[in-house]
Amino acid sequence: MSSKEQRPTAKTKGSSLSTINLALQGGGSHGAFAWGVIDRLLDEPDIEFEGLSGTSAGAVNAVVLAHGLMNGGHKGGQAALEDFWHKSSRSGSGWSPFGPMPKSGLPGMDMFAAATHAMLDTMTRTFSPYDLNPFNINPLHDLLADSVDFEGLRAHSATKLFVSATNVRSGRVRVFQGSEVSADAVMASACLPFLFKAVEIDGEHYWDGGYMGNPVLYPFFYQCESRDVMIVHVNPMERQDVPMTAPDIMNRINEISFNSSLVDEMRAINFVTRMIEQDWLKDEHRNRLRQILIHSVRADAAMEGLPVSSKFDVSWPFLTDLRDRGRSAADTWLKINRDDLGKKSTVNLEGQFLRMHSSTPVDPLVVSD
Repeated sequence: MSSKEQRPTAKTKGSSLSTINLALQGGGSHGAFAWGVIDRLLDEPDIEFEGLSGTSAGAVNAVVLAHGLMNGGHKGGQAALEDFWHKSSRSGSGWSPFGPMPKSGLPGMDMFAAATHAMLDTMTRTFSPYDLNPFNINPLHDLLADSVDFEGLRAHSATKLFVSATNVRSGRVRVFQGSEVSADAVMASACLPFLFKAVEIDGEHYWDGGYMGNPVLYPFFYQCESRDVMIVHVNPMERQDVPMTAPDIMNRINEISFNSSLVDEMRAINFVTRMIEQDWLKDEHRNRLRQILIHSVRADAAMEGLPVSSKFDVSWPFLTDLRDRGRSAADTWLKINRDDLGKKSTVNLEGQFLRMHSSTPVDPLVVSD
């Protein structure tokens, strides 16, 4: 979907190479699920990444992946991601200076962690980070500085990076790209407004990008050759049970809010796809739009039953469990859909993103023709 002329498909002519764009959602330590998806995709030597769009934890995964690819190809990408997540776990600080204690396996500690999170959640809704965190302590900054060569990325990376943040003043999404991608840009993308002071860049202040783009897709349409966009979900799109407790209700509200901008983009993509497939375009406009091929690895089942407090859990067993769930989801996707890259979407946009009412769940791995 672009004002530019028709571009090549994702598969390179005469080879089995597939070049795709990755769209990575945020979600604190739940981003380890996306780590697993990426790790499995990197096992495939004939899948390359042209563009990476990320928000919050998705932005972190994106810059760490680009750093690893720049320095060591697919193996380098896998090593860089594991190194980052391992450092996050070893630091014990995770995604918030006020997060609950990591799981220890001791009796009663899980309940204690949940209670700690509830208490701190109440505090952050009573006092602002300018009161609770006056020195703006954010452990993620040091983790990024220790894991990513941002100067090298801006000068040498072949991967196109798009990092989203929300402009506090205007309420619009800001997409940092190219020479604009920095540690501060990633910090802005991951800035939870209840926990951290807004990140100032060039006189503007930014909060978590998930409010306006989780993640944004449109840069792929205008700046990338590949038509294939793979969305790696962290926030469940659907839940079978109605939340009854206050934390579960708030968690579901956040999931719906953080998925809303993505659904809006899916609606636009679906509209353009219908115009192309149903021949609605005049001849003079046919080459001005192109059909985007959408693919999706969803976390609905993987995140089932996880409390909102687990987004701050950086214990290594928990992170590697999420990684393994992500690898499994990606492996299943590849077995079913690998040959469709460059040919067709493997997502039923109407059924999975736009259907208003449904009596039966939609299988996220199967497209209905």
